[in-house]
Amino acid sequence: MQHAFSYDKKKVIQALRYHFVQRPELRILIVLVNVFAIVAAILFYTKKIRPEPFLLGSIIWLILMATFWYFLPNSIYKRAATFKDHFTIYLNDEGVHLENERGASQWNWKQFTHYFESPHFIHLYFDSKSFFIVPKDGMTEEMKHELRGLLKLRIKR
Repeated sequence: MQHAFSYDKKKVIQALRYHFVQRPELRILIVLVNVFAIVAAILFYTKKIRPEPFLLGSIIWLILMATFWYFLPNSIYKRAATFKDHFTIYLNDEGVHLENERGASQWNWKQFTHYFESPHFIHLYFDSKSFFIVPKDGMTEEMKHELRGLLKLRIKR
């Protein structure tokens, strides 16, 4: 299977958001900050605490959301030259071959730890932090179905 693609900035930033939301430590942090903010709001409403803890919880929540929803994905997009290139990817029973005008890389399926699918991309993970995203734009439904089957067969979740 062969697929030629380039990246769309808005879609890549959304894919990076999906990556961050999938991280277990971030999920735990978001839950803890939300619980703190809700408890502080309830205690403030019942006049058990002063407004400062409630404001602190709200500010922490806003900073956390802005960081993981806006600043981090945008900074990664700006730093990575990868997202400005045009690629051709070849997927077969042996592995993945990726090439562009500057060179090529080859990975066998054992090098991938897991994958997941977001609305516009398929995320192929080498480890918990290193991954490659393959856009689904330009793929036919038959190709997407074939790719999902190949990933299920070759990458153990």
